[in-house]
Amino acid sequence: MTDRATQRHLLVVDDDDRIRELLKQYLSRAGFRVTTAADAATARRLLAALDFDLLVLDVMMPGEDGFSLTRWLRTRAGEAGLAPVLILTAKDRPLERIEGLSLGADDYLAKPFEPKELLLRVEAILRRVAVMPPSPREIRLGHCRFDMARGELTANGAPMRLTEAETRLLRKLARAAHAAVERSALAGAGGVNANLGAGRAVDIQVTRLRRKIEIDPANPRYLKTVRGRGYMLVPD
Repeated sequence: MTDRATQRHLLVVDDDDRIRELLKQYLSRAGFRVTTAADAATARRLLAALDFDLLVLDVMMPGEDGFSLTRWLRTRAGEAGLAPVLILTAKDRPLERIEGLSLGADDYLAKPFEPKELLLRVEAILRRVAVMPPSPREIRLGHCRFDMARGELTANGAPMRLTEAETRLLRKLARAAHAAVERSALAGAGGVNANLGAGRAVDIQVTRLRRKIEIDPANPRYLKTVRGRGYMLVPD
């Protein structure tokens, strides 16, 4: 057990009592402080009152599911909305993994899983977060500004209307600024299902965004195509 682990507070959200208790015991023995919730409503109340270093979040829960909770988390202002998320998905549902990552999850683990693997993934995420510079609240794209927390875009100080899908897509690209983001990861963020034709739908959303943020959408300076992969946002 390390001092670093002892300082980390994790939130485990899973409606399965057995899995929730198993994870609490295992992660606590590894030196983490662990709080648990059986549903998204309880998790929201805890998140409103406490700060967490990482969430372990089941996808399939009664009532509000893990996707909706992840989406809500990423809309929260400040550091609270940036807490890393490890999602737990059904083994035979690859689309769940894609959707979770597109909504802002940092990693996924398929059920059933070994507790040791979960611990290693938690530690890997926390290591990445520790060396990453803090995400800016606002990014600059020439004459445009995008407030990541509020999801608001302005051009020369005037508000620009974004659809919900465009906001999610721009947030996803902004969080990975200067790095290519795969089309499959952007599919859910753009409000489309990750199936046949999803890549084309992402291309359409990107074209619409370029019309709003680029001086010359045909020759984009800020929202670039990465051939064979996807797109990359290059803010000032």
